[in-house]
Amino acid sequence: MPVDAASIMTRRVLTAKLDDTVAEIAKRLLQRGISALPVCDESGTLVGIISEGDLLRPFGRDHQLRGSWWLGLLANGSPLIQELVEYVRSDQRRARDVMTSPVISVTEDTSVCDVAGLLIRHHIKRVPVMRNNMVVGIVSRADVVCVLAQRPHALDDTWQPAHAGGNLPLCD
Repeated sequence: MPVDAASIMTRRVLTAKLDDTVAEIAKRLLQRGISALPVCDESGTLVGIISEGDLLRPFGRDHQLRGSWWLGLLANGSPLIQELVEYVRSDQRRARDVMTSPVISVTEDTSVCDVAGLLIRHHIKRVPVMRNNMVVGIVSRADVVCVLAQRPHALDDTWQPAHAGGNLPLCD
């Protein structure tokens, strides 16, 4: 029996609003130990997604030349203390300014094989799960890997082996 998105998704999905600041979003990500949030408008409709990568994207002319300064801190083993805190605090952008849109999403009945294919094809790490234009869950790469680890034969009927060049679809 194929595994679907509903059976592996995280159901309690924290979201961001269009006018949430970068600092507010960064704080939520850190507090929850997650790496992205769907962004919803006032009516709860999904309009974008914002990830750690979106938040760390350089902003303004001053940061264009030193866009990877925070990578240097990580590479040297230095804690991301004051400089990163100041970076986030000084950034007055809102979710609407840095989110990725449109969002690739799936429905609850999307097979995990199709979810894996979307993640790979679009180079993304997660997909919101939708019902009636509302976010009801989220499936990450880790969720898909978990299925493969726990039920390696769950996808046997549809799984295609990886081929050199990677141009073939994962699923039929």
